[in-house]
Amino acid sequence: MRRLADAKDYILTALLLLLAAGLMVSRHDGGLQSARQLSVTILSYLDQPLSNIRIYRQAISSNTYLQRQNVLLQDELSRLRSAEQQNQILRELLDLREESEHPLIPVRIVAKDLRGINNSLTVSAGSDDGVEVGMPVINSDGLLGQVIVTSPKFSQVLPYSNSVFRVSAQIQGSRAYGIVSWAGQDELLMQFVPQTIPVEVGELVETSGASNYYPPGIPIGEITKVEPGDGVQTQTIHLRAHSDLFTASEAFIMAFEPDTVIYNLIEQQQELF
Repeated sequence: MRRLADAKDYILTALLLLLAAGLMVSRHDGGLQSARQLSVTILSYLDQPLSNIRIYRQAISSNTYLQRQNVLLQDELSRLRSAEQQNQILRELLDLREESEHPLIPVRIVAKDLRGINNSLTVSAGSDDGVEVGMPVINSDGLLGQVIVTSPKFSQVLPYSNSVFRVSAQIQGSRAYGIVSWAGQDELLMQFVPQTIPVEVGELVETSGASNYYPPGIPIGEITKVEPGDGVQTQTIHLRAHSDLFTASEAFIMAFEPDTVIYNLIEQQQELF
């Protein structure tokens, strides 16, 4: 009986505790609801900056990807432009080969030394290909130089930007003859042209053929300035070369052979004096 009385006490105590807990919950239900609303509000305020951080990280990742793609596209565009330019140069060289009155030997410029006054070029054809000393070297723009040394597979070229380079020239469409040489930097000079011959800026200067080393009609340069020469009766003509030595990579060696009769006469005249 005593044990039953003790159990009743425990059971009663438990029921009272449950009733108290129920009363507390029901009494503070509004407070719990307010706590829920407050927590939701706080989380909503925190969610926006966290969302911005996620968007920022995604933007950084996308920007990095787009930058990489832009570099790849720029590289591809550069290669396409280079290929287009190369094709244009080759088409112009083919046209030149078809129009030339003299046989042309195609060459690549394999070495350049354009840093001083004794400049030179090396091309990929030699005596095995029919190249001989004295032959002109040209591209689709005009005169590049003249062969001065040959080997079986390669040749050395004296470019127009060499201090010893000389070529007999004339102004296109006139009978004004002179000698063209390199003036340094990116300029050529045509000298010994009489003052009585009118010369205009923009006119084309080409080989005259008078020296018997170059055929006539090869473009040399365009007149940029005219001024009185050292002699009272002559004028000095400044030219901008038609062919750019720095960018030239393909060319032709013109298989031009000087007229032996004229050459022999010149040699005999030099022996007399």
